[in-house]
Amino acid sequence: MEFEIKPQNKLSLGIKELWEYRELFYFFTLRDVKVKYKQAVLGFLWAVLQPLSMALILSYVLGKAISNYTQLPLPYDVFALSGLVIWGIFSSGLNNAGNSMVSNANIIKKIYFPRLIIPLSSVLVGIFDFMMAFAVLIAYALYRNVGFNWEAVFYFPLALVLACMATFGSGCLLAALNVKYRDFRYIIPFLIQLLLFITPVIYPPFVTKNIYLSWFMAFNPMSAPLDIFRAAFQGCELHVMADVVSVLSSAFFMVIGLVYFRKTEAYFSDLA
Repeated sequence: MEFEIKPQNKLSLGIKELWEYRELFYFFTLRDVKVKYKQAVLGFLWAVLQPLSMALILSYVLGKAISNYTQLPLPYDVFALSGLVIWGIFSSGLNNAGNSMVSNANIIKKIYFPRLIIPLSSVLVGIFDFMMAFAVLIAYALYRNVGFNWEAVFYFPLALVLACMATFGSGCLLAALNVKYRDFRYIIPFLIQLLLFITPVIYPPFVTKNIYLSWFMAFNPMSAPLDIFRAAFQGCELHVMADVVSVLSSAFFMVIGLVYFRKTEAYFSDLA
């Protein structure tokens, strides 16, 4: 019997091979969740308390000023909480995925499995936190008498998929870069903090009247998930053209991240 070994397509996710190792998604994700909340007194409640407390603080500090200046369609606390809940996928996933290859160096050196499983499972950890925070967001919105559009059944899942897409592409790129250039372990937390302030998480996308700055913000891969997620609430509208630009930008970063990851993954066991 003869076997022919061919290099994988750099643009391919290797779906067939990933499916063969599908159980690893469960074990890596479960392990990361356990490690994240190990010996934490409040445990999983931190996934809820962090965005909720941040939203309430921002509402007290910035809520009145932003609401008066921009005429938000939602109470600011609900607006900020909705942004922080979907942003949590990106911030948590990017941080976990960016450091995932280095933190799993011992496993990478010992056995073979599709390396994409590691950053993918890191993103799944962020989804776990999102589901708990999302339930609190729904309850809090109803408490504040904020309703939902019927399109919410489509908008919420679509926003989740686009957020994961933005996180996965950027996470793969940072994971590969972090293996070779360890400076990225310090750059990643700073990058996430910087992106929070240049992404319409705590302020609306129409906060500026400058057309060039508005289009610059539209190139942010997380702009579309945030806009679509909030469009599920009554009174909020989609900014279709800006969302299309954001989705294209997300696809671009996903291709770049995947290509670079595939190009360098053969050296991970040596460099990690």
